[in-house]
Amino acid sequence: MSAAVERVEMEAAFILHARAYRETSQILEVFSQEHGRVGLVANGARRPKSRWRGVLRPFQPLRVSWSGRGSLYTLRAAEPSSRSFDIGGIGLMSAYYMNELLITLMERRDAHPDLFAHYGAALDALASGEEPELVLRRFEVLLLGEVGYGLIVDADVVLQQPLAADRLYDYVPDRGPVPVDAEDAGDLVFSGADLTAIGCGEFESTAQLRNAKRLLRPLLNAALGGKTLRTREVLASMMR
Repeated sequence: MSAAVERVEMEAAFILHARAYRETSQILEVFSQEHGRVGLVANGARRPKSRWRGVLRPFQPLRVSWSGRGSLYTLRAAEPSSRSFDIGGIGLMSAYYMNELLITLMERRDAHPDLFAHYGAALDALASGEEPELVLRRFEVLLLGEVGYGLIVDADVVLQQPLAADRLYDYVPDRGPVPVDAEDAGDLVFSGADLTAIGCGEFESTAQLRNAKRLLRPLLNAALGGKTLRTREVLASMMR
């Protein structure tokens, strides 16, 4: 027996990416609130008089309906649910970086409603002019946790004791924080206070924000499994 046709009605969603499909259509990578990342075929979306012209674009909150079976579904309806986020400059490239991270790290059909809410909040923060580095570090922390690479900051992995704010720890990917002495400091050595702040996404200083990037970069690389992100390279060049 073939799988039953699935129908989803007017679910909150964002378009992460769109590419041309056949002569007049598009394939959309969509982040939906209750169904996670889904692939949708938007038939006729590239026609000059398409009903979806100006609607199917990134950073536009949508309500979408789809139906079908298998790995690609057919878009049946799409309408804006609120105003599009007006983001420019480094903030815009930061938003595209978040999109590329989501496409690369999220499995299709894995629901992440908390991450969906945080993504919308991150877009709002970028549109409001908040520091992109701060927005991205918070987003990366939550994303890593959602896809199974979350930070371990509640206790060290040797003594199983809560992190001491003034003690140093060597953060070992796939294990967590290991207590070390000052003379043993390496590339991923941080104070307990910094690790706790990074894990909570609460950065009280520029130094903590830099430390967050230093810690999150290798963890993201491990999650990416050797894949490169084009937006990361562009963003790095813009921030120099």
